[in-house]
Amino acid sequence: MIGVAKTTRSAQAGLAPARSMMIRAKLGRVLGTLFWWVLSVGLFAGFWEFAWWMGWADPLLMPPPHLFLGSWSDQLKFFDLRNTIGGSGDGGSWLAVLKVAGWTSFRVLAGLLAGFVLSLTVGILIRYYRLFGNLTLPLVSLLAPISPVAWLPVAVFLFGIGDKPAIFMVFVSVFFIMTIATLAQIDDVPKSFVHAARTLGASRRQIFLRVILPAILPGLFVTLRVNLFAAWMVVLIAEAAGVGSGLGQIVMMARNTFNASLVFFTMSVIGVCGLLFDWTLRRIQEQVLWWIDDNGTRK
Repeated sequence: MIGVAKTTRSAQAGLAPARSMMIRAKLGRVLGTLFWWVLSVGLFAGFWEFAWWMGWADPLLMPPPHLFLGSWSDQLKFFDLRNTIGGSGDGGSWLAVLKVAGWTSFRVLAGLLAGFVLSLTVGILIRYYRLFGNLTLPLVSLLAPISPVAWLPVAVFLFGIGDKPAIFMVFVSVFFIMTIATLAQIDDVPKSFVHAARTLGASRRQIFLRVILPAILPGLFVTLRVNLFAAWMVVLIAEAAGVGSGLGQIVMMARNTFNASLVFFTMSVIGVCGLLFDWTLRRIQEQVLWWIDDNGTRK
């Protein structure tokens, strides 16, 4: 027993340096990424400030960051709906910004989730059930090239004004592309994988869960991340058209009042929200695709 205890302590002592090296390597990667982020954004902002200082950028049309970010207290009041609909509000706060950004984020999240789940389901049904595929694939191919913006009148006709038309437009921007991507991913699964599973006695359900789904999910997550940014563009258009709230409505109000500082301030908020969405989606991807390493290869 004493020997076993000594062996266990020795093994734990040997793991400590390796664990410490892993932590330092991870910290180094995080700091390196942060450095390049700061440098990239700093160079862009610095050039913008230099253009303003040289008189190349009109501060009324292209206010530099120190102007539209420095006047944040003046911008916050526009995010309080009581100030924009004739109420009694006399100021704003970062809480109001979070509420407005939260509504927009909710619409994006709901549309993305619905589009991802339904596109995956429809794509699988098209490939595995011939009658369903024959009836559905021509319609999907016909509707896929239509811009999501063209669906705005349809969304308003069907759902009126509110959250539903914005969620519907995000759904449309994702569903058709993701359905076609699902079909392409299924077709790219090596036939040898399926044949090997059948030889080992796997059922149709097991082949799908253990072979097809793990093979197509990495590509689908990449497609979903690409469409995430398109979803943000679409939801802002829907909100600007009269949803009643959201970052898109703030941008439209800023345009109508020729408030360039508010435009760029809101664009900064949109950029941060989109960045957080993409970061969260990558963390989810890492957890779901646990068998894929950082280089995109199977562990």
